[in-house]
This record gives sequence, C-alpha cells and structure tokens, in this order.
Amino acid sequence: MQEFTADVPTPDGTMSTFIAAPDTGGRYPPVILFMDIWGIREELRDIARRVATAGYCCLLPDLYYRQGRVSTGFTDENGRMISLHRLDEDRVREVQRPRGKVDSAMLMRDTGALLVHIDTLDAAKPGPVGSIGWCMGGWLVAHAAGRFPDRMQAGASLHGTRLISDAPDSPHLLADRFQGEFYCGFGERDHFSPPELIAEWNALMEKSPAAYGYVVHAGAEHGYALPDRDIHDATAAARDWERMLAMFRRRLGGGG
Repeated sequence: MQEFTADVPTPDGTMSTFIAAPDTGGRYPPVILFMDIWGIREELRDIARRVATAGYCCLLPDLYYRQGRVSTGFTDENGRMISLHRLDEDRVREVQRPRGKVDSAMLMRDTGALLVHIDTLDAAKPGPVGSIGWCMGGWLVAHAAGRFPDRMQAGASLHGTRLISDAPDSPHLLADRFQGEFYCGFGERDHFSPPELIAEWNALMEKSPAAYGYVVHAGAEHGYALPDRDIHDATAAARDWERMLAMFRRRLGGGG
C-alpha cells in the first residue's frame, strides 16, 4: 500500500490530508473519509487504509487545520475511546470547542479544494467520488452530496449527527439535490437519531433523485461503527461495510 500526506491548498490556507491507495500501479476511484468531531487520529488513518485495501484511493483531510493540529480523545481502563455522551461536562466542552470554530461554509470550501486536488493525483481515477463519514463526518457526507452532486456519487453517513435541524444549513434541505446513491447506518439507541428523525429523513430520501438504502442497527448506540470505541458494535459495523463497499462498486467501479 502507498500512503502519504499531502498539503492541499484551500481558500483559507493549507489543509493536511492523509492519502492511502493500493501500491499495485494504476489509478483508483477516489473516496473522501470525512473526520468526526474528535479530529484526525490513527483510528481514522487505519480506516482509510482499509478503504484502500478494497481498491480505492482514500483521502482523509484534517478539517481543523485552521486551528493547528487538533485531536482529542479519552480512553477507558481497557484502552478504548470513551464516547462523547459518556464524558463529564468539562471534557465534552473540550471536545466540542474546535467543532464550534468551523461551519458548513468553511468545510464545503475545503471539500471543493479537495475535489480539485483529487484531479491532480496519479493514484486517483477521474470521475465520480465516494464519501464516508461518522458522526460529524456523516453530516458532512450529506452536505457534500448536496453541494457537489455532479461529483459526489456514493455517500455513506454512519450514525450521522444533525441530519435534520432548524439550522439554515441543515443537510436535509439539500436532499433533493443528491445524485447517485446514498446509504445511512443508524443506531437504534442513538440519541442523535430518534425514530421520528429517521422516519422524516427516510421520507425525504424517498423523494431524492439518489438511490437510497439504510439500516437501523438493533441495540446500537451513537458511535457504534468506530472500531476503537467503548460501545463498538462489530456486527453492525460489518453490515455497514458490506453495504457501502457494494455501493462503491456499483457507483464508482473497482480500482486498477
């Protein structure tokens, strides 16, 4: 496998981006891995490597670059990362502080710059782009699908937050612009996506031009899909991987 870090120019500065792709020659369909609220860490780099082993050029941008190098996380006695809803108020505020300094307009400028950079990569095949995101990253997958519908053709939002809200930039307002295909993995016990929100989102997606699929994973909490998390649900995560990799094959093709 080839992996390296690129400095991607954006309208606001330079965004460090981890890139992983097969090391067998050729060009591979690109997939953007949108980080979650915690920032860039080895757990996400390992996920990017896993995407690359499936035959894709995976890009993991550091969306907190305007603030320097920011990454937070707290582990339990078993070395597992503690979920946000299980932290005390002081540590919750610490995690949320860098998130409060970015907004969708900034992050979509970054995404546009990343799409331009993708077209310069020897390892990336020109054409449609896929995306994956957990938590805040799932919110970004939806935004990118609506802001760049001609390029973003296969989006996977896993326990995404704030998919529907009263905010003027809520991603549900963009659902009628989605193209290609979109997949959502929800946790049955995720406080960010109660049954009524899932039902409302699904109703919107039924009217979207994009093909849509979803799974509500029984018993799963928010954060279930991340491998180093204290509430990781391996069965639910495996089902998400099966669904989204099949979607990437349909919409992006294979590598090589």
